[in-house]
Amino acid sequence: MDWIQLAAFFVGNASLVLWFRTESRNDWRHMDNHIRTIQEEMKDFHARLALQDQEFKMRMGNLEEKGRK
Repeated sequence: MDWIQLAAFFVGNASLVLWFRTESRNDWRHMDNHIRTIQEEMKDFHARLALQDQEFKMRMGNLEEKGRK
């Protein structure tokens, strides 16, 4: 009976270790997806900010030209 208990102990622990490992990998994948989403939003924000800056400079240039005339 002792060998059966020992085998059940090792099988139980091995299955828990494998389950914890798969859960950990799923958590990492989930966080990687969040990080990629944040990076994409940062790039989009930067692009919008650069466009807004360009439009502002164009308007200021137009106002300067009108002021010179």
